[in-house]
Amino acid sequence: MTLGPLLSALFSFFHTEREPIFYKFKEDIMNIQQKSPSILWDCHMHSSFSADSDTPTEDMIRRSIALGLEGICFTEHLDPDYPPTPDDLEFSLDLPAYYKRLMELKEAYKDQISIRFGIEIGLQLHLGEYFHNLLRKYPFDFVIGSSHLVHGADPYYPEFFQGREEEQAYREYFESIPENLSAFDEVDTYGHLDYIVRYGPNQNRFYSYEKYQDILEAILKKLIEKNVGLEVNTGGYHYGLGEPNPCTAIIRRYKELGGEIITIGSDAHAPEKIGYDFDRAAQVLKECGFEYYTVFKERKPEFIRL
Repeated sequence: MTLGPLLSALFSFFHTEREPIFYKFKEDIMNIQQKSPSILWDCHMHSSFSADSDTPTEDMIRRSIALGLEGICFTEHLDPDYPPTPDDLEFSLDLPAYYKRLMELKEAYKDQISIRFGIEIGLQLHLGEYFHNLLRKYPFDFVIGSSHLVHGADPYYPEFFQGREEEQAYREYFESIPENLSAFDEVDTYGHLDYIVRYGPNQNRFYSYEKYQDILEAILKKLIEKNVGLEVNTGGYHYGLGEPNPCTAIIRRYKELGGEIITIGSDAHAPEKIGYDFDRAAQVLKECGFEYYTVFKERKPEFIRL
């Protein structure tokens, strides 16, 4: 259950465009709702409008309703200038068709579930102006900024790690994130911050926050400075990491540094992954000191009690 108009009004009052926000007023002056049994919003999912999903959008909606979710946000991929892939995927997006279809489905299912219009954009240094203009053409509710490419190559493919030590590859990935944020920061949350760990030869066997603390700390501080949230992406559980993306230590440090905007998404590309391990994610957030998570409507945050 969302916190409603009061929080939106307070956010607007304290938060001028892209300026620092102060959250310490939350507990004192907001009537936060009673605890719900689980996370009931999935704000990162894909359908056949994304190159790497074959699932009809309506199938994702029906599964979300069956799971008892209160709301979902589709965040279809847009990765301009994505290089040729071994599987011939092209990460373009037919935005007019996507928007039209989602608005039809939003109306059709309005009495059963809240559906929001989002996008996941693949950040690169030269795309700042392109994304700046694009995001003003459509009434997005939510924008995820993600690093899929590291200087033109995606760690999803094993070729990325050829000729590189794993630790060097991970560090190069993390160092690209502040570069991307410097080029474009008009996003609501940063997606799967340690995405690369899913695909490394050893995944997270030798990975830790402490090993990359210098660069990860700089990233978290920059997110907080720019009012960009941190996504907790449960795809990490699906990939066998035993952790979300990013790992628990990063989430905890984000909280310690003053971060407050936490978004939750399964990164589902098929119905069976919707809401994946959300109970585990909720427990991680509580252990890290969070009492709520965030969803966005019309690019404004709404805080929901865990």
